[in-house]
Amino acid sequence: MFTRRVFLQTTGSAGAAALAVFGHDGLTRVAAAARRVEGVAASDVAADETYWREIQQAFTLDRTIINLNNGGCCPSPRVVHEAFKRYLDLSNEAPVYHMWQILEPNIESVRRNLAAEFGCDPEEMAITRNASEALQIAQLGVELKRGDEVVTTNQDYGRMIDTWQQRVERDGIKLTKISFPVPPKSMDELADRLLGAITAATRVLHFCHITNLTGQIFPVKRICDEARRRGIKTVVDGAHAFAHFPYKASDLGCDYYGTSLHKWLLAPIGTGFLYVRKENIGPLWPLTPAGDPHRANIRKFEEIGTHPAANHNAIAEALAFHQGIGIERKAARLRYLRDRWASRLAASPRFQLHTNLDPAQSCAIGNVQTIGVPTGKVVSRLWERWRIIATPIVHAEYEGLRVTPNVYTTLNEIDTFAAAMEEIAAKGID
Repeated sequence: MFTRRVFLQTTGSAGAAALAVFGHDGLTRVAAAARRVEGVAASDVAADETYWREIQQAFTLDRTIINLNNGGCCPSPRVVHEAFKRYLDLSNEAPVYHMWQILEPNIESVRRNLAAEFGCDPEEMAITRNASEALQIAQLGVELKRGDEVVTTNQDYGRMIDTWQQRVERDGIKLTKISFPVPPKSMDELADRLLGAITAATRVLHFCHITNLTGQIFPVKRICDEARRRGIKTVVDGAHAFAHFPYKASDLGCDYYGTSLHKWLLAPIGTGFLYVRKENIGPLWPLTPAGDPHRANIRKFEEIGTHPAANHNAIAEALAFHQGIGIERKAARLRYLRDRWASRLAASPRFQLHTNLDPAQSCAIGNVQTIGVPTGKVVSRLWERWRIIATPIVHAEYEGLRVTPNVYTTLNEIDTFAAAMEEIAAKGID
């Protein structure tokens, strides 16, 4: 059984000590692979299959299927999943002591390390269960009165639009949803459309850092800076952004930011965080009532009653694994995988890409339409014949297949997908 001393020794910073302690040599191998490519450009490492084979071996996967829906949630590396199970086992020995007295206090280490990675003050970061919870804290907690306007897009996440719609019905606010083309002509076009929708009644702009539908990255800083100049709050949905491609909080300039960590950070399912700019913490109402709802303490947003500590504590191992790869290498590999299938299909008139392949505008996520074949049928055929999982996107203005590989995806899996798509386009589906 773990003693408190042993446990604390194994849950400190996500650095060299963690590499030595955890996980059937998983982090050690990642660190060794990183040393081998030290000084090599990320773009060159992206194509180094020897390096990425080490990363792939860190996962326990079902290789009889090809999972290209990593936009929903991702499998954790073995070292993360083993830590999660270990914390659950320790909790179960005497939950009121081991979970509450030993494990739960270590959320502060997780907060501190995550905040350093994101680039904010730890006192501005609440650990949540997912992006939806994080964003709903901001959406339902910001002060709005009847007639105040929220501007968003018609491609934002459905649950977040539903949350604003509830405030329309409950509080009498106005919700304006703008449209934008896929892909847009430029990132300036995205900013111009959002900022151009602002009226005298606008109090909040809500938009995605990167959309879940096509993987379009927004010019967050430009939009947020202009909104702040006009006295408008900004809520940014970063569900698919954190640990996906490089950025820091200073690159955003937003008031509220929510993300999930069970996507690109590869943390256990049921983990996320909410960033709240310090001056906004006090005025923001918590989603679950706290004793003093207007105290300026970020932890008021974490008062959700009894909950497992294992989920959020295992974030530490996920962060160590992520840092072992390095965000520049990771983003370069994800774009390399995306470009391998997307460029191949884009060369054919049988397909239409709804994602701009400019590295500034996208990363792992791509959306492609098979001309003349309903997307739902494409998804079914991919699964039935090739056991490939991808996501159908059927929007009012377009449709296509969302494809999201991850660092454990092999080139053979990417090529199998591309060949399958070409066969479907050539032969059709009865």
